[in-house]
Order: sequence, then structure tokens, then C-alpha cells
Amino acid sequence: MFGKIGMGELLLVLSIVLLIFGPSKLPALAKSMGQALREFRKGSQEVTSKIEKLADEPVETEPQKQETSAK
Repeated sequence: MFGKIGMGELLLVLSIVLLIFGPSKLPALAKSMGQALREFRKGSQEVTSKIEKLADEPVETEPQKQETSAK
């Protein structure tokens, strides 16, 4: 899930975050990070669906003009 980050490294990062922000700010920080992640996923899904919709539409070609030469 986290790539090559092990449990020890994860605990170290979380403890540093706890020292920097303090225990009272962690719930608000986690909430804002969750909202940002949700908005990012929503935006990426919208972009993906629009691209798929454009890819599924038939390509409209202009009728080719027949050039006749009058001699």
C-alpha cells in the first residue's frame, strides 16, 4: 500500500507529525487531507469520464468536395 515504507518508517513519520502539529490539531489535519483526497479523486474521475466520452464519439468528417474541371 505504501510502497517500500515499512512499519518502522511509518511510525517515525507519524511521531514527527504528532510533534509538529500536536495532538489537538491532528483530527482537523486528517479531515482536511481526506477532503482534499476526495476532491482529487472526484476531479480525476470527471476528467477520465470526459476523455472516455470523447473517445467513444464517432468522428465527424467533412464531406469531400469533388473538384470538377470544366474544359
